[in-house]
Parts: sequence; structure tokens; C-alpha cells
Amino acid sequence: MTVAVLTGVALAGTGGGATALARTSPKIVVKGGVTQPVFSYKDAIREHVYVESGVDSDGDGRKDRVNVDIVRPKETENGLKVPVIMDESPYYDNAGRGNESELKTYDANGNPVKFPLFYDNYFVPRGYAFLAVDMVGTTRSDGCPVSGGPSDVLGGKAVVDWLNGRAKAFRPDGSPVKATWTTGRTGMIGKSYDGTLANGVAATGVQGLETIVPIAAISSWYQYSRMNGVKYWTDEQPGLADYVDTDPPAKCAAVNAGLDEGEDDATGNYNAYWKTADYRNGTIADARKVRASIFAYHGVNDLNVKDDHFALWWEALAKRGVERKVWLSQRGHVDPFDIRRDDWVRTLHRWFDHELQKIPNGIMREPRADIEVGPDQWITQRDWPSRDARTLVLRPGADGSLGLKPAAGGTTAAFTDAAGPRGDGHPESAMVADPTTAQPYRAAFVSAPLPKTGRLSGTPAARLRIKLDKPTSNVTALLVDYGEDTRVNYLGAGSGIRTLDTEDCHGESTPSDDACYKQTEVTTVASPVNVVARGWLDAQNDRSLSRPRPLTPGRYYTVDWETLSQEYVLKKGHRLALVLAGTDADYNTETPTGARVTVDLRGSSISIPVVATEEDVNTLVAPPRTSTTWRGPSKVDLPVQERKLY
Repeated sequence: MTVAVLTGVALAGTGGGATALARTSPKIVVKGGVTQPVFSYKDAIREHVYVESGVDSDGDGRKDRVNVDIVRPKETENGLKVPVIMDESPYYDNAGRGNESELKTYDANGNPVKFPLFYDNYFVPRGYAFLAVDMVGTTRSDGCPVSGGPSDVLGGKAVVDWLNGRAKAFRPDGSPVKATWTTGRTGMIGKSYDGTLANGVAATGVQGLETIVPIAAISSWYQYSRMNGVKYWTDEQPGLADYVDTDPPAKCAAVNAGLDEGEDDATGNYNAYWKTADYRNGTIADARKVRASIFAYHGVNDLNVKDDHFALWWEALAKRGVERKVWLSQRGHVDPFDIRRDDWVRTLHRWFDHELQKIPNGIMREPRADIEVGPDQWITQRDWPSRDARTLVLRPGADGSLGLKPAAGGTTAAFTDAAGPRGDGHPESAMVADPTTAQPYRAAFVSAPLPKTGRLSGTPAARLRIKLDKPTSNVTALLVDYGEDTRVNYLGAGSGIRTLDTEDCHGESTPSDDACYKQTEVTTVASPVNVVARGWLDAQNDRSLSRPRPLTPGRYYTVDWETLSQEYVLKKGHRLALVLAGTDADYNTETPTGARVTVDLRGSSISIPVVATEEDVNTLVAPPRTSTTWRGPSKVDLPVQERKLY
């Protein structure tokens, strides 16, 4: 075997001589298709610079400067040029990063001593620089945060520009500084807001950003705040900006007031403000501009940054032929480092080596998607959603059944978008309890036991033919699995993981910055019911998110919308149900309209992409029986996932 030495064409033999050679000369060593840890992390250069962003987010007449904390091999002072891994974040001095909420620390000269997470410990010895960038308006950067808006994104873009010689930067003493130590090839990574910034910067089309690794990341801030006109929460934009900004509130009060006005909580509509924070089809960022490859991770049960952010972003990039890879888990808002740690580090290493060091290690020839289908049960798939999926159309029946056959013409069901116990709608636990018992706030339709096992892969879509007695109503559609099973407890504390007392290490440590992190394990729950897919709609927004169409009372309309995406095993013997209701008290911050919703059953259905062992997916659903005895739960207690972005 040989060891390839990059930044030249030399090959070093195996054994201790290769390591000795690499440690005395500025060369990157590759063995087995991956870079080797031949550079000293302890002796690495740690510094910080201020990059001029080109934006003035706080309106003080000066361009915001972005603080960039850098750690790079000392050999970069002697001719070695290295690529960059960059985590831009608003959380470095408030929430912290990772499962252990790590913060940056600095020495007396203001240079970084501790970088959160393992990226620096692991990748710097392998010939990378790591940059921990303070988002505009946070930690040690100038300006005001704008909850995903233009200046948040353009600050990160400016750093990539500086790394490629197109932007200015300054040392703490004010002298100019250039990034002469880098190849300019940059990869952005991060969870939640951090990964969101990676999406946004990539969607500016900036040259030099070769790849991004967005983890549980947003692709449209409108979509983070609401779905189809239904608000998930109120005052999300100014509230988040205020949280990440640790400066005195008065500094950015005017900017926050603009966020409050722009988000337009009164209507829930999409407007010009939201378009500035839309990375799929926005004014600043647009998926059509993306040059970078993408290695995405998302939890299909993430009810903070919901998985439609990934699904629609993935779809837009697929249309452009962007190189891409994905991991999808059954967890909530967690990092793959805390789910499948060794595999994640190994795969991430190969990904960055391929994309930033240009090492031909075969990672692009492997299946595109890794999918968790049960607690710690993973499969690989050629793509996502599965190319083998076929559409299964299920229709509600007048007798409360759910099956293949359309209901007779003229048959209807009804429910009221009514206030629940707290005055803000009904909780999911009430919506999904015993679907065979009539309730005024929901209409439920349940299948016979499934005769075969299949797997949902993709995005279900609801079609309802409805009439209202008011101009609009909030409508919830739930696809529910009734059947005893042990599932990932994504709604519990930890969103599907439990943190242990034991640690393992990935990378090299110093006394101030160790590479060791607490291990985790999956948390499960044995339950008789699980909400598989969720979707919400303000009926007047079914045609347009920007121009609502109030419905004429007493007239039927067909409304269509997609639920959140899923990867879910539909097990033999379980029953599927479609539950229709009004305002969801667990995930909507809306006032119920009081509208009575009448559903024309013949004109209504839910379409589900299913991978089946049979050619015909319709064989997954048995014909409804003439009579059914319900043996499921009469009461269900479902916890609500804590709402926080980080």
C-alpha cells in the first residue's frame, strides 16, 4: 500500500517514515482514501480576524464586521495551503453548540482557546482549517441579527469571499489581513440555525463554497414560522433575534420592530419580507444559484425545524442536478453525532475529503440515502424518496372506514374548528383518541388491519372537498398508525436520545479543548398509536400563500396540500387512519374560527407514497369489513415537543 501526499505528486512508503516526513514538511497525507492526522492540534495557530461584510444591519453608517475565529495547522505558515470547514452560528455566547451546549473561550489577547464541537479537534490534524464564525449581530460581530434575513446570510458569504481573495478583513489592531494559507475551498456545516446559514450562503451562489452539511436546517423562514397560512407560533422573528443578541435590547430595538411588522402575524400570509428569508426562491438566496454539493441530515420527526424544510430543499436541488447525499432518522431535533456517532464521523470525514481535498474515495458511488426505519435500524436507498415508491390513494367512507373505494355521492362528514379546553383548539391526544367514537371537533376514518407490511417514503398529500359556514377555517390532517409497537420516543425529553455519563473521543485534545463527548442512546416508547404525518392549512390560503381567497359560505371547494414528509414502516396488522380537525392546540398558535367544516367524502382522499413488496401497492389495504370492533386506545397522552430552534 502507498500513502499519497497531497500538494505534490510524491508518494511516501508505509510505516513510521511517512508520518515523520509529514510532520517535518507541509504536506497532507492520504491513506485508504482519507486524510491522516499528521499535523499537531496542540501547536495549531489560533487567531481571529474581522471580515467586512458589506452590509449595515444596525444602520449605524458603518459596514458590519464579522468576527472569525480560526484554528489552522502551523504548517500553513510555511507554505501549506488547506481547505476550510466553517460553522457560522448565532449561538456561540448564548445557547452554546452541541448536546453539551459548549461555548467558545478566549485567552487574554482575545484569541480563541476553545472551539465548540469536535470539528476542530478532528479535522485540523488532517489538514484543514476550522472557522467558528459569529453571525452578524451576535457574540463578537457587529450589527443586528434578523432571524435568517439578508444580513445573516451575507455576513457568512463575505467570509467565503475573504477566503477566496474577494473581501477585506482586519486584524484586531486594524491592519489588513489576507487568507494566504487556504486553497479557498470551503465547506459549511452546522445544526439548526447554523445549518440554515449554510443553506442560505450556498443559495447566494458564492464561488469557493464547495459543499454544505446542513443538519436539521431551515430552507424558508416563512415555513419555519407557519404552514399554509397557519402559524406555528407568534412573534417568532423578533423573539428569536432578541434571544441570540446578548447586547442591550435598545441597540436593535428598531430592527426588531421591523421584523415584527414584516412577519405579519395578523394574517399568516407570505409577503415580500418573507421572500428575503426564503432560500429556495428568494430575493437574496435562491436554490437555482447553488453551486455547492450537499450532505444533509434531518429527523423525519423533527417538530421544531420540520422535515419539509429538507424535503422541499432536496427537491429543488435535485431538479438542478446538485451532487447530494442524505441521512434521515426517526429522531426529533438532534445531531447525527449523537445518534450514530462513529458512522457519522467516518462518513463526514470521507465527504469533506472528497469535496474539499478532491480525494477519489468512492463516496459518491454509494447509496445516496441512509434511512432509520426503526430504533437504531438503518437501511440504505438509492435516492430519496424511494424510486420504488408508488402512490396509494386512500378514501374516507361514510361508515368511518378508510380504504380504496370512493364513498357514494352525496355522503358527508363534518367537524367544527372549535376551541378546546385551553381555548386554542384541541390537542393531538384528543384528535387521535378512539377514532370510532364521534367527536364534534374531528372526523376520523380508519382502515381495516393492514394485510401486508409496506413503507411510506416521501410526502403524503391531502385532498378535501369542503364547504364552510364562514369565510375560512384552520384545517388539520393527520395520518395515524394504530397498532402496538416500540418506536423512537421523539416527543419525549431529548427528542429520541438519552445522554449517558460515559464519553468517547474523536480527534486530538488540549487542556483547554478536548475532543471527548458524552455518549448517548436511543429512547423508545411502547405505544398503541403514532401520528405518522401532519399537515395544516388555512383554507383561504389553499391557492396562494400571498393572496388569500376567502371561501363563500355554503359553497364546495377542493383544497389540496401536502403534509410533512416521512419514512415510516406500515406494519401488517396495524390500522391507518385519516383524522381531520380544526386548529391544532399543540402546534398552532391560532384562534379557532368556529367554522363548521362539511367534507364531501367522495371528493376527498389522502395520497401516500409507499414502497411495497408487491407490484400493486393497493394490496397493502384490505377491503373494509361490514362491521368493526375498535380495540385501540380510548385515550392517548402525547407529549408536546419543546419549541426551541437551537
